[in-house]
Amino acid sequence: MRVSIRVPVGRPLPELAAFTTRVEHAGFDGIGIHDHPSSGRDAYLALALAAQVTERLRLFPATSSPIPRHPLVLASLAHSLDEIAPGRTFLTVAPGFISTRTIGKPRASLTVMREAVDSLRRLLAGDEAVFGPASTRLRNRSASPTPVHLLAAGPRMIELAGEIADGAFLFVGLHPASIRAAMMHLDAGARRAGRSVDNLPVTFVVTFGLGHDAGARWVRSWFAPGQPFLAYPSAANLHWLRVAGFDLDHAHDPAAIPEDRAREIADAFGLFGSAEYCAERLLRARDDARVKDVFLFPAHDLASGYNMPEAEIAAFERVIQPRISSR
Repeated sequence: MRVSIRVPVGRPLPELAAFTTRVEHAGFDGIGIHDHPSSGRDAYLALALAAQVTERLRLFPATSSPIPRHPLVLASLAHSLDEIAPGRTFLTVAPGFISTRTIGKPRASLTVMREAVDSLRRLLAGDEAVFGPASTRLRNRSASPTPVHLLAAGPRMIELAGEIADGAFLFVGLHPASIRAAMMHLDAGARRAGRSVDNLPVTFVVTFGLGHDAGARWVRSWFAPGQPFLAYPSAANLHWLRVAGFDLDHAHDPAAIPEDRAREIADAFGLFGSAEYCAERLLRARDDARVKDVFLFPAHDLASGYNMPEAEIAAFERVIQPRISSR
């Protein structure tokens, strides 16, 4: 099992680069740096610095939207990163949430994401991409095109990932029923394009919180005013919870969920509890649902989204990584 972790641009970039070496030494396989231009710090500059001070970490933005960053800009950034760390970088693109909201735009539609992924793959392969009345290609490109992975939460976006992307980041929880259902949608999209899902890299995005009561606390909290934690970053979370047997209304009051029920929901939705329990939960997902790649997404609300995952990295190094690597 390969495990990556989300790291925010929560420190000045030289300090953030030093922090990525800590992530590598802890045994992680990759690092995704969130792409929030409103932070005043650029994710791609952070990834470039991280590439220079690490040796084996896979490096990617987590995630970039084609709304604030045009596909031509993203393709150029992707190629530039590959020149710095050949074979260690890839793109992850998504409709957007904070990055689009801060410029007063809605997240990208399914149609926009289809066009963006198609343009990115064309450009990175050295082909022409058409943008309105203009067509263009990259003057410089990598011998092996940088892969473009699509972050997908809802069933239609998952099918799109199977159809056109080089890989999928699935935000569907960790319950075996949810994973099975999501993989069926991914397979449906792949078959539409004459592809096999067996050849498509799939990473599961897993919300991660340490502590005995962490799961119940997060399930019963608000990410932002009017938006329950369980509806972040997408209300599609509630769809996968229904598949897993938890029927919650889109407009539910998280504080009204009984604590015992909240713990059960947390176990289906993410990775919560002691470091020892989280390790066993990952091993169960590997053995029961064939989960091979995981992207840990430390639990946070809108106010704490830039906190560095110090405790999570320490727990992974001390407990989680040794356990999953020994079995």
